[in-house]
Amino acid sequence: MQSFIDNERQEPEKRDVSRRTRSFEEIYRFFTRRQAAQQAERCVQCGDPFCTTLGCPLNNAIPQWLEAIAEKDLEKAFRLSNETSPFPEILGRICPHNRVCEGACTLEDGYGAITIGAIEASITDLGLKAGYRLPFPGVRSDKKVAVVGSGPAGFSCAHFLLRAGIGVDMYERSELPGGLLSYGIPGFKLGKELIARRFGILRAAGLGLHLGKEVGTDLPLNGLLDKYDAVFLGLGATYGKRAGIENEDHEQVFLAMEYLSNVQRRLYGQPWMEGFAVGGKRVVVVGGGDTAMDCVRTAVREGAESVTCLYRRDEANMPGSAKEFHNAVEEGVVFLFNEAPARIDLDAGGALVGLDAVRTRLGEPGPDGRQKVFDVEGGEHCVPADVVIMALGFDTGATRYLRDAGVELGKWGQVVIDPATGRTAKDRVYAGGDCYRGADLVVTAAADGRRAALAIMETLLGGGGED
Repeated sequence: MQSFIDNERQEPEKRDVSRRTRSFEEIYRFFTRRQAAQQAERCVQCGDPFCTTLGCPLNNAIPQWLEAIAEKDLEKAFRLSNETSPFPEILGRICPHNRVCEGACTLEDGYGAITIGAIEASITDLGLKAGYRLPFPGVRSDKKVAVVGSGPAGFSCAHFLLRAGIGVDMYERSELPGGLLSYGIPGFKLGKELIARRFGILRAAGLGLHLGKEVGTDLPLNGLLDKYDAVFLGLGATYGKRAGIENEDHEQVFLAMEYLSNVQRRLYGQPWMEGFAVGGKRVVVVGGGDTAMDCVRTAVREGAESVTCLYRRDEANMPGSAKEFHNAVEEGVVFLFNEAPARIDLDAGGALVGLDAVRTRLGEPGPDGRQKVFDVEGGEHCVPADVVIMALGFDTGATRYLRDAGVELGKWGQVVIDPATGRTAKDRVYAGGDCYRGADLVVTAAADGRRAALAIMETLLGGGGED
């Protein structure tokens, strides 16, 4: 260990840009055992590991599994990595690591952080390939829990309940499980076979998976409470926000998740809408987070004539993953920083021809710590476009049925919970993830799901359950 002076940080190998933009295959080739060990050897094994205590919402045992893989003990690393995380090979691929664990790494300032994400993904990939199995005991309890939604929060909650031997039935409104992971995150970041593999593991462990079933429409929430000992709500937040500008209701102005999920549906061979096709068109994406990066990189692969990203702050203030931004630049996306949308331009026939934008400047930080954004007088100009995609965040959407069932909702329609346990105001109903936080990271949703699972275990089993 501690070889960081002589052993430089290395990223996983990427497929050549001219080839990777022709398909939705994952662009990274993750580490071999030898490469993972070499990179893990750079870890200084801090007495107070900020990567775990400050960086990781799951508080994963990062130094411990880094040490294990550095010592060539793949099985130990596999078990440690999977002990606290419900799907480390997924989070190792899609977390914005520069904002969480790697951003908190002691070596980040000067030597380059440990490649925690890539090592994390590699450990489970290699472990499953080697035949290692996760310690699911099988359903041993007579207690049963309904999980509503199969996205990251529900996925995580089900995982840990099954680890405790508690039966779980999961209800998902889509044709495939995974929620955002399946329909919102493109395959070039997250291979869909990984999600299918994880749900295969959960089904073998006793998960009852009910697809095409929407609670609140097909099934009443109170009906679930009559049948189950507890209910977890992992409903997500997929209703996109608009910019509030003129003509944004035009048919060629898309919401990010509508666009991404429609493309993914086509790739799955499911029904899709041709109106979302962008081949040969000038595409402008508004926003600077990971969803915006997913949209621009998807549009490149869909054959757009040009792809431009408009963001009202500067590069340093982009909220998404740094590696996704750099990947987008490599793939030919043009970025216009300090630009805000002002109006959708239409020609005399009603066709979309451009996006009026205004240049901005950053001022002093506001109450949330972020710099305020101001328009620059005289900075208006037009960005040519045939399609505009809004990637400006998400709302929880229609949740009236929850309030009718006795679940307390906040000002913006979010589910109100006890953050320490995930309990809602409705007895035996728990919640977590984006339906509680608003649009946030997959890893925070996973942490919410685990936290609620532990609280459910304590209530149903009287002490945390079997693990």
